[in-house]
Amino acid sequence: MHKWTVYIADDQTLFRQGMSRLVSTFKNVAEVKVASNGKELLDLVNKKPPDAVLMDLEMPIMNGIEATEKVLAKHPDVKIVGLSMHDSHQHIYYFLETGAHGFLLKNADPEEVEAAITSAIEKDFYNNQLTADALRKGTLDRKKAEGRPIFQSNITLSDREKEVLLLICRELTMREISERLSLSEKTIHNHRARIMSKVGVHNTVGLVKYAYSIGML
Repeated sequence: MHKWTVYIADDQTLFRQGMSRLVSTFKNVAEVKVASNGKELLDLVNKKPPDAVLMDLEMPIMNGIEATEKVLAKHPDVKIVGLSMHDSHQHIYYFLETGAHGFLLKNADPEEVEAAITSAIEKDFYNNQLTADALRKGTLDRKKAEGRPIFQSNITLSDREKEVLLLICRELTMREISERLSLSEKTIHNHRARIMSKVGVHNTVGLVKYAYSIGML
């Protein structure tokens, strides 16, 4: 089994070192590297892209929002989970708009940190209560503010595509969905790709936002 490389970007030395020691104990993690700001993180990522990044949103020189955008523009397969003390849904929604794969408060339990990394890597998204509330409220607020649907109103999904989308939003892996629906994993990947193409999104967060916008969730 492939073991993961995880990078941690945070400007607070004690937090950064403590998180590094914690993540190093996770059974599926083989390597942990740290950075004190977004620029240092970019240098690390460009030398060797990790499987996942725990990204502090508020750092000097280059903050987590900008760093996330730059990392994903060049390395779209890297999974990024945000870290912050702020829990407003606007704050979280704005971060997820960058293409990030999850969000944690800095006082999260060790078990949740491990769950977030695992889910981001294996399922493309970590959907805890914070992110669920942020996506639901943020999507509805944006729809109300703009006075029109966020997504094209003429999108038509087949019953099978709707079924796959709902299971993706419920955080099942491609393998779990294939077993649930008695279809090959390749077929599920093809369904996911078609749904994303129809909706016009590039990751699972976009699919979840779409599901909220049409009332599926």
